[in-house]
Amino acid sequence: QVLLVESGGGLVQAGGSLRLSCAASGRTFSSYAMGWFRQAPGKEREFVACISGSGASTYYLDSVKGRFTISRDNAKNTVFLQMNSLNPEDTAVYYCAGQTSRTWSLTRSSDYWGQGTKVTVSS
Repeated sequence: QVLLVESGGGLVQAGGSLRLSCAASGRTFSSYAMGWFRQAPGKEREFVACISGSGASTYYLDSVKGRFTISRDNAKNTVFLQMNSLNPEDTAVYYCAGQTSRTWSLTRSSDYWGQGTKVTVSS
């Protein structure tokens, strides 16, 4: 089984930055496309970003393009989400997820999920 553990959340003022990390177990991390989701208070969970197994391809929710960057370090079994120019609408619990394929599919559920890390952006 693959275990995903998120970290890096916290309280930040609008315009500030946070870097989230997701540490994964397993020897086949590079075989998994990885993604980030978030769930704001009172809202459904939504897709934020994803990255292919090699790290060569990325895709983002329109509202975070140019502000967020997803990356990975396969040698360390870790995926990151750099969040800049944060605004209160980014407040949510952020979840790391994995799919057992090298490319991400938006049409199916993820195979592995972390427990989430909370991000609060104040105005």
